[in-house]
Amino acid sequence: MTPQQIKELFSSHISKQLNIVVSSIGIISVGGGSINDTYQVKINDTHKFFLKLNSATTLAGLFQKEKNGLEFIARQNCILTPSVFLCETYHNHQWLLLEWIEPGTRNEDFWKKSGEQLACLHHCSNPHFGFPEDNFMGSLPQANTFTGNWTDFFIHYRLEPQINLALEKNHLGKNLAASFETLFKKLESIFDNEKPSLLHGDLWNGNFMCSGQSSPVLIDPAVYFGHRSMDLAMTTLFGGFDKIFYDTYHYHFPLPANYHEQWEVCNLYPLLIHLNLFGKSYLADITHTLKKLV
Repeated sequence: MTPQQIKELFSSHISKQLNIVVSSIGIISVGGGSINDTYQVKINDTHKFFLKLNSATTLAGLFQKEKNGLEFIARQNCILTPSVFLCETYHNHQWLLLEWIEPGTRNEDFWKKSGEQLACLHHCSNPHFGFPEDNFMGSLPQANTFTGNWTDFFIHYRLEPQINLALEKNHLGKNLAASFETLFKKLESIFDNEKPSLLHGDLWNGNFMCSGQSSPVLIDPAVYFGHRSMDLAMTTLFGGFDKIFYDTYHYHFPLPANYHEQWEVCNLYPLLIHLNLFGKSYLADITHTLKKLV
């Protein structure tokens, strides 16, 4: 959609949904991802929103799953997420209208709150690993079938689907696929027997915002109940988090002795996702990790 079409959408449709009389609309394109078109929308110079747009057919249901994940996390009262105002399909587009988060400073207090609040989220548990609905990791479907055992869930609903897709795309050779099979046999000894934790699911630096009050805010979740090392591992990719965050998290939810090994295993999943989305530049990291582990 063009900025003019977005203005028409707000004037004719969204303004009625929000019960706002529109006198002016400002549209600014903003970065933040490779999947969606994203904009700051300012109405009447007083109301700011974050608008995400995508095709209603290419990734059908993407924003509904994101909305459900944001609201599920918010209901735990552990860590902030943007308020969801609207999630609809209109004129062959799906769109998600969120609260605009003004950025703040990632100071020491921010990182302490981040560690404490993520630990709080991870203490939220469930009898089984998985989630009531499937969702997306990036633009790839993510199955969340409830499973009683973490390693079974991790193998069948995280690693195997991505390995099979990478083989289909010719991004992964049979030798590395065989190395994964060897790794599968070791997983029971690597992961401790913990209760399922509520996870953000895609917790890299870009999905972890700092508000104007220096409070952590989670965006773009791929939520499910899993092993908490999945979230913690992802924080080390693509920029990483401050040491204060890890120290504070450990104080509130102590890490196992072999957490580094667990994190290496867990990061194979996002690395496979990136391999399938963006190509073979991620293959070296996968190969290096498998050589260390098997």
